[in-house]
Amino acid sequence: MSWLRALKETARSGLSIERRRLEPLIALRGAAGLALVIGVSLALFGPVVAASSAFGAFQAAIATFQRSWRPRPVLALVSGVSLGVSTFLGYVAGPHLPLFLALLVLWTFVAGMAWAAGPTGGIIAASNVAIMLVTITLPTSVAQAALHGVMITFGGVVQAALIVLLPVRRWGVQRDALADALAAEADYARRLRHDPVAHFDPVPLMEARDAAAVTPRQARRRPAELHGSRGVAERIRPVLASLADPAMGVPSEGPERDRVRELLGAAGLLLDAAARAIRQGDPVRLPAPAVAVLKTPDTGALLTGPPLRAADRLAALLSDVIEAAEGEGTKDERAGAEEAVDAIKAGRGRRMPAEHHRRPTLLRLVPVVLGSMRRELHHGSPILRHAVRISVVAALGYLLGLELPYGHGYWVPMAAVMVMRPEFSQTYERSVARFGGTVVGVFLAGVIVQVAHPGTGPSAVLSVVCALLMYLLMRTGYAVSQACVAAYVVFLLGMAGDDWSQTVLERVVLTLLGGLLAMVSYAVYPAWETPRLRSRLGDWLKEDGRYAAAVVDQYADPADRGHDDVREALLATRRARVAWQEAVATAEHEPVRHRGLSHAAADDTQHALAQLGRVAMLMEAHLPEGGATPVPEAAPLAEALRRATEQGAKAVRERREPDWTPVREALDRWAEEERTREAGTDPVVRNGAGLLLEALEDFSRGLDDGPRSKPSDTD
Repeated sequence: MSWLRALKETARSGLSIERRRLEPLIALRGAAGLALVIGVSLALFGPVVAASSAFGAFQAAIATFQRSWRPRPVLALVSGVSLGVSTFLGYVAGPHLPLFLALLVLWTFVAGMAWAAGPTGGIIAASNVAIMLVTITLPTSVAQAALHGVMITFGGVVQAALIVLLPVRRWGVQRDALADALAAEADYARRLRHDPVAHFDPVPLMEARDAAAVTPRQARRRPAELHGSRGVAERIRPVLASLADPAMGVPSEGPERDRVRELLGAAGLLLDAAARAIRQGDPVRLPAPAVAVLKTPDTGALLTGPPLRAADRLAALLSDVIEAAEGEGTKDERAGAEEAVDAIKAGRGRRMPAEHHRRPTLLRLVPVVLGSMRRELHHGSPILRHAVRISVVAALGYLLGLELPYGHGYWVPMAAVMVMRPEFSQTYERSVARFGGTVVGVFLAGVIVQVAHPGTGPSAVLSVVCALLMYLLMRTGYAVSQACVAAYVVFLLGMAGDDWSQTVLERVVLTLLGGLLAMVSYAVYPAWETPRLRSRLGDWLKEDGRYAAAVVDQYADPADRGHDDVREALLATRRARVAWQEAVATAEHEPVRHRGLSHAAADDTQHALAQLGRVAMLMEAHLPEGGATPVPEAAPLAEALRRATEQGAKAVRERREPDWTPVREALDRWAEEERTREAGTDPVVRNGAGLLLEALEDFSRGLDDGPRSKPSDTD
């Protein structure tokens, strides 16, 4: 993609407005906390302290809107405390320019590295640095700076207290994540009726797993319907795929296929019912036709072998989901669901114990975050490059703002820090959106000021109104939220006694300079994803092979192996797949010439690896019990898969052709030994092994579509 087209696409994306579900009660709660902080500060300390404390409450409320599974009060407290500390340290170092610049560079570098812990930490850290640049201009002494820091922290405490006292949909994000996972599987079941080899996007299941991680304190308070459902949902997906796939024994047409379609349709209805109940916290209401489909005895008469095992496992797992989703309804409300569960579950297995996924507390999270940062301290890390860019731009922007004759030069580094992200497209989108939103917000606020000439009280009210609009509309588009923020800052600084004329034209010009600095920094010191596509593809191939090998290895000696290694390998291949998909999506918008992997090769190899993982998933759905007959030929095949995919991943990174000879030879030996035995191998593992090799060969054929170069050219 050319630079001109990339800039055009990012500008259009940055200025776009989406229709999103609004959360008025949460927005009102955040605005009420801000109004309370401003009112108390005005009454006790005056407008200047009120302005800085308002920034604390404002930022703390924004922190609670971030995508995070941690309790919202914790996010508000962390934001308020960190901003208060930043303000105090910034003011103490402020009179000494070299010392302040050193602090600013260190603070922004740490904020950039905070992205290693996730987007929420990165956004909160960057916002605190940006707001600190404003708040340090308000105090007049060290004692005043300490007071401002305390009041900023007080703003965070107030927001946290309001969340505790006025809860809005407790555990709402966790409920939504689990319900989205169940709804995705319901949609998958319906698609399998018409496309028996349909693919499934694992992202909803990954998010549900992240949401299910709880601290010990959260585990004691978690609602009953959030216990265990995710683990059961994870086990349903391979069973659905196994039941539908013709390779597992059900013909493409006929009575058996009709019965499978009925079972898949019933599964979709029951999963949707469970998703609705969990999302709203209501008792589950089951559609009678779906329950009747699962209760009918026709399944055993029509299906045999692996399909019958899959149908029985599906019925047992669906009953577990329904039982977990029953909620806290009355006895009468629960009676129908319990009766359906008993009918479905009769003779078809027992509920497996719920998994408990632990989340570290804040104190125990510190070494985890530091470890994540240390792992990013290498030349090729996008996080490290982002940290270097943002710290250099913040220092240059601050010096540039001091030299310009406008005053309020902190707008330059503040604008740059707020828009910079580790990715090219997000940085450029936000730069355009921030400038557009700033122009609109400052213009509207300026018109109100010129017409109404509000005093301290009306300015405070107008700032709260702007904050309310920002909280309400922040998910509809960055440009819209920045228009509200620009007007909020104008009114808030006006309340503190700032000259109105100094917050209109200059803020537009300085914001433009900050955005330009951010955009130029990415062009000068980029972290392009396009050149790393082969590395991401190799990572996915390696993890996919490890997952397939772990599954195949279970068949070699069922009595001597557990399933923990399969689970760990599955999670690793999901992470590698999502990393690849995100890299491809990012590379599509980068103004970088093609290097090493064509679009056709990317599509073909992605399809092949998805098929490789899917075959392994089908085999996982039929893993043998401890007393099953061992398949000794599976062990050498598993080792060949593991070794060949590791070497294949290295070959992909070095632009060489992978070699699947070890896998092919292991299958040939298996076929030769099978001819000498009277009893045949389980058709699931035997057919699956052949499909695994086909997927690997498809991968090599897809890779041939891309340009090839010598290994020595990789550097």
